[in-house]
Amino acid sequence: MVETNLNNIDSKIISILKNDSRKPFVEIATLIGMSESAVRRRVKNLQESGVITKFTVEMGPSNKTSAITLISVSSIADTSAVSSQLLKLAGVETVYEITGQYDIATVISAPTILEINSYIDEIRKIDGVSDTNTVIILRTLGNSK
Repeated sequence: MVETNLNNIDSKIISILKNDSRKPFVEIATLIGMSESAVRRRVKNLQESGVITKFTVEMGPSNKTSAITLISVSSIADTSAVSSQLLKLAGVETVYEITGQYDIATVISAPTILEINSYIDEIRKIDGVSDTNTVIILRTLGNSK
C-alpha cells in the first residue's frame, strides 16, 4: 500500500534520489543530517511501502544526427506495405502514417549526415515511394516523458 503522507525527511531523501538515484546513502545522510543506516532504512521502507517503485537511468544527449523524412506514396501503392518496408531499414527509428501532402513521416538517426543521406537513398528505392522531403533535426526541446 502506497503511503502518500511523507514526512519532511522522506521528502528530502526522495528529492535527492530523483536528482541522482545513484547518490550514496552516506552522502544523502550528510546532506540531511542523519546517519547512513537511518537513510538506508528509510529508503528500504519507502520501497517496501511502494512510494519508491524503481530506480532508473536517464540517458544524456548522444552524438547522433536525426532527421525527419516526409514520404509521398504513389496512388497505386499500398501505404501500409511501404511503411512495413521502412521499418526494416537501418537508421529508421519511427514510422508515422500521416495525413496531408505526405503519406508517411519517418524519424531517421545515424552518426553522420552522410549516413542519413544513404538511408534516404534506400527509402527512395522502395516500390511505391514517389517523393521525399527530409529535414535535419537541429535541436530537441522539452522532454519525452
